[in-house]
Order: sequence, then structure tokens, then C-alpha cells
Amino acid sequence: MLRLEAISKRFGGVVATDAVSLEVAQGEVHALIGPNGAGKTTLIGQISGSLSPDEGEILFENRKITRLRQHARVAAGLARSYQITSIFRSFTVLDNLALAVQARSGSSFSFWKPVAEETALFGEARAIGDEIGLSSKLDSTAGNLSHGEQRALEVGLALATRPRLVLLDEPMAGMGPEESQRMIALISRIRSRVTVLLVEHDMDAVFRLADRISVLVAGRIIATDLPEKIKANQQVRQAYLGDEVAA
Repeated sequence: MLRLEAISKRFGGVVATDAVSLEVAQGEVHALIGPNGAGKTTLIGQISGSLSPDEGEILFENRKITRLRQHARVAAGLARSYQITSIFRSFTVLDNLALAVQARSGSSFSFWKPVAEETALFGEARAIGDEIGLSSKLDSTAGNLSHGEQRALEVGLALATRPRLVLLDEPMAGMGPEESQRMIALISRIRSRVTVLLVEHDMDAVFRLADRISVLVAGRIIATDLPEKIKANQQVRQAYLGDEVAA
């Protein structure tokens, strides 16, 4: 579904990603892990279109998207959530979701639009709210949600674009154990209908969710394999995992 061909990105004299090649298969949860400063967010930025690679190519469903603008990638079926929660804090949960559906569908909320169109729009927004576990919070102001609920809402905004691949950039950052468990459950629910590229530091979540794992260190992929093989990989353990997980 997604193929990176030797993409590189430099910021002055700093090489953030260095000839990274990676393949994400349709239907899998593919985790991208690595130490802070490894270049993970820069890589996600290049895939989503917020950053342009200096070298290499990005293909989505066998179509080159290397020079496509970010909104065009969303329209093509590739959506992203961010490390820092990005929601409309003064709007209700339902309105956040409805706006995301509207952005995809082209509905304008105009009073001369058929009522059925807006009913369908809000119906889809409510269905997404239920899927992300916020059906009881649809009328709550988004800024008043807990941190974990705000992260779930952000995933919902990505799902509202009806992506075929969603990029989740540290969705469990800043969460306590209970909130992390709810996010793991959410990702488990959506994986049946959307491919996921997951950037995450929570190794418990990674090893529970991932079908395959790629390890990025100093801008380079040093390993891509099944979770159990990544756990046992001595190069990966030395570079990142250490004694954090049992072999």
C-alpha cells in the first residue's frame, strides 16, 4: 500500500532521514519505533506531505505522491494524526467530527442544502463518535475532554476522511495506563478496515498491536521484521530496546 524508496531529508548539515526504504502492506498495523531524534516524525511528515523529501520517491497504492500537496494525499486516502493534539477546542465533539466529514464530502452546512444531506453528515459523525468511544461526549466541548479523549477525537477526525491508510504519530503520548489501554482498544477496532502506520514509544502497545515493526535509528532503518524477531534482534536491543522488553 505504501512504499518509500530511499527518501532523505536534511536540515542544514543535519541528516534527519537517510535513504529510508520501507514498505507497508495493506491491512497491517506497521509500527515505526526508535529513540528520540531518530527522525520518525520527519519521516511521517514526508509521507503525509507536510515535508518534502530532498531525495527519493514515495508511492501510495503504486502511485507516486512524492510531490503531492498534503490535502491531495488526504483526498487520495492517506490521513494523519499528530504528536500534539490538533482539534477545534471550542467546538463540541460532534461539531469537530461533522466538520471533518464536511471537509471530505464537500457539504457546506448551507441552509438551502437538502436536510437529508446534513442529516447524513451528522449521522456519520455520530457513528465515528461511537467508534472512537465518545458517544456519550458528543455534546461536550472538545477542550473540556481528558487528554486521552482528545487523542481519541483526533483519531476520529482522521477516520472522518475515510482513509485507507492512517498515520498515527505517538497517539499514546502523555497518557496514563487506563487511557493507553483505551487507545490500544481503539486501534484494535479500526485495524479491520484501515491500514495503520504507528509511531509509538509505548513498547507494550507496539508489541500488542503491530504485525510488523521497523526500527529507525539516526535516520536509517536498521531492521524490519515480525515483533518477536525484533525483540530478539541484538542490533535493535543495543540501539534502542535495551532491557525494556524480554527476549
